[in-house]
Amino acid sequence: MPFFDTDKERAALIVLLLAVGVFYALMPYATGLIGAPVLYVLFAPSHQWLARRIRPGPAAVVVILIAFLVIVLPGVWLIGMLVGQAGDVASGLAKSTLLDRLSTLRVGQFELGPELANIGRSLIQWLGQNALGFIGSATHFTLNLIFSFFGLYYLLLGPGEGWRGIHSYVPFSEKNVLLLRDRFRSVTLATVIGTGLTATIQGIIIGATFALVGLSNSVFWGVVTIVFGILPVVGAGIIWVPGAISLWVSGHAAGAIVLVVVGLLAGQLHALINPWVFKRYSHIHPMVTLVGAIAGVSYFGLLGLLIGPLALSYFFELIRMYREEYLQA
Repeated sequence: MPFFDTDKERAALIVLLLAVGVFYALMPYATGLIGAPVLYVLFAPSHQWLARRIRPGPAAVVVILIAFLVIVLPGVWLIGMLVGQAGDVASGLAKSTLLDRLSTLRVGQFELGPELANIGRSLIQWLGQNALGFIGSATHFTLNLIFSFFGLYYLLLGPGEGWRGIHSYVPFSEKNVLLLRDRFRSVTLATVIGTGLTATIQGIIIGATFALVGLSNSVFWGVVTIVFGILPVVGAGIIWVPGAISLWVSGHAAGAIVLVVVGLLAGQLHALINPWVFKRYSHIHPMVTLVGAIAGVSYFGLLGLLIGPLALSYFFELIRMYREEYLQA
């Protein structure tokens, strides 16, 4: 049977090719494009409250300014602190005797010290050379922010228009389409609140413990713990495990034990906070959250913490909808 012999098929081919081209061109800015509806979920209640008191346009501008102050300024401060402190931390570690002591570490008959020391030297060298690497992607980061905030502005001015635009292409009933919309909102809220709250508490605890056991730059490492604390599984352990090893090698066994105990207890906050938050906001099983976050990070970076659980949640919802509307019917 011949293909593309009708205007409908040729038009479909043109649309498909253009869609592939647009998708490829916009892939570097996926974070900004997906960030717009995420920001809308977070800041829409504020806009609705303001729009009852002033016109929707000025209310949207005020919300954009609030979002800028809440998100961008702390991020700029964090990057500046990391850039300023990373070089100092790297040079301080390079001049200390920590690596020499680490090279003598033995566990039973195994000499782990030399390998750990080599890894430490490599990390210090990388840290010193890439301290300014945060600035290298500033243009890309800025463009994604522009996409996110412009998208947020138009979503605030026309709530529901974006969803109505894709509504007719979703092959399910009105009830289930609205359920998918609500699922996006609930998973977004649960992910942002659960992950952010857990990472912040872990950063405060680890930073305070660093100060307690005598490790330097406790505020810096506390902030870095917040950043790494959003990662699934490993999380804050990336920070406190090397700290405990340095204390042990330096002869401060008590401090190392304290840091390990506190770090392990802080690591359990995910198991305490996330299930409660996801049950409260999205009714998603914690296993779906964990598996989705791990898979999402491997494909989408930090944004995968949101996309992964959302994709898995959508997958199970779509299976249920298909069974309900097409198989049982």
